[in-house]
Amino acid sequence: VELVETGGGMVQAGGSLTLACVGSGRASNTNTMGWFRQGPGKERKFVAGTTRYGGNTYYYYADSMKGRCTIARDNDKSAISLQIDNLNPDDSAVYYCAAAPGLSTAQSVKDKRIYTYWGQGTQVTVSS
Repeated sequence: VELVETGGGMVQAGGSLTLACVGSGRASNTNTMGWFRQGPGKERKFVAGTTRYGGNTYYYYADSMKGRCTIARDNDKSAISLQIDNLNPDDSAVYYCAAAPGLSTAQSVKDKRIYTYWGQGTQVTVSS
């Protein structure tokens, strides 16, 4: 599976940004998809994720991002997007799209170790 992220760039504080990720390959390999971010010298951290089960799609967010970002999924295209509102300089990071074949729980979706496939990342820089 190849994951390609787009939509990064430079944004002023208080603005919004939408990132997109499209996966190629077998759709069954992207049952779980998520967004992570990694700032300079920092650990890669979970932002938001989604998993499909029983015909339903479930969405999860890092506690720090709830109310400020929205993840959406297009199951037909193995694609996800991430909108972040009210950006601040602390949101500056490389944002990565990730995918895993299996199902995930509300806990496991946040664990970067479950993800098999990763995109190259897209840089987001928020200026104050």
